[in-house]
Amino acid sequence: MGEATDCPSSKAVSPIALFLGFAVLYTVWGSTYLAIRIAVETIPPFLMAGIRFLTAGAILFIVARLRGAPMPPLKHWRTAVVTGALLLLIGNGGVVWAEQTVPSGLTALLITTTPLWLALFDWLRPGGARPPVATWLGLFAGFGGMILLAGVAKLPDNQSLNPFGVGVLIFASITWALGSLIAKYSDKPQSAIMGTALQMLMGGSLFVLASPLDARVYTFQPSKATWGSIAALLYLIIFGALLTMTVYNWLLHVAEPTLVSTHVFVNPVIAVILGWLLADEKLTSTTLLAGGIIVAAVAWIIMTQWLRKRTNVGPKSAAQLASTAAVSEE
Repeated sequence: MGEATDCPSSKAVSPIALFLGFAVLYTVWGSTYLAIRIAVETIPPFLMAGIRFLTAGAILFIVARLRGAPMPPLKHWRTAVVTGALLLLIGNGGVVWAEQTVPSGLTALLITTTPLWLALFDWLRPGGARPPVATWLGLFAGFGGMILLAGVAKLPDNQSLNPFGVGVLIFASITWALGSLIAKYSDKPQSAIMGTALQMLMGGSLFVLASPLDARVYTFQPSKATWGSIAALLYLIIFGALLTMTVYNWLLHVAEPTLVSTHVFVNPVIAVILGWLLADEKLTSTTLLAGGIIVAAVAWIIMTQWLRKRTNVGPKSAAQLASTAAVSEE
């Protein structure tokens, strides 16, 4: 038998605990974009991500086993390879790689389009239902904001965004959505912590295997890594993976999934503010306009899907799918 639960009953949860839980989810996951940017300054991106997820995954695996979770069967490991590749290697890896050329705040805004892809792919899957008109309005608005941000936004000194980096981020958000759908509908461990651990272990292993594709790894010397990059990596392991995933899984058990998924449009706001305050990333009127359109579109989709759920009409929402993804692209 696996764990009975990963968290206490929702009836025993105080409003203060919920407030603190959401505060952690919003601020810490929002800060990981800046931490990634600092970490990859002197550590090769894929190697850094591999160390991050292998370390966090190993710790969570041990915790799950100590709490009574059984050893996962082979089918769960196979699923973890697929979801680890889509969610972590390509999804998170795209974010890690792109942040070498794209500011952390703009990266977070582009990744905010993930729920838009979720709504679309959940419709296209076998047995999926066509999104209502309200969802289509949000989809078109979100894509419009994404195009505005990718094609018009300017960096400091009037430099344009790296189009290849933007393309990688868009592709990363697509694979994250596909990985989330597979993670939701595939067979997985009863223990949410064990399921997260498997994804991190497999994703981290894939990162290490893929690290030779980055030329930086051949000239990398651990002694040359700055204390800032090392501190950022430790932050990503302890706070960006272990703490937030524990809080995330707990919130999924004690709060509405739709409410938990609000992190997808709060995190970018935190990322943009931190990039502006701590990394000298400029805020332009175009960036604010495009970001506002994207965030409003995602909020609109989540709100309309939540209303449909409350009235027991239509399929499960894209927001629920977003909340089942094992790891944020953060």
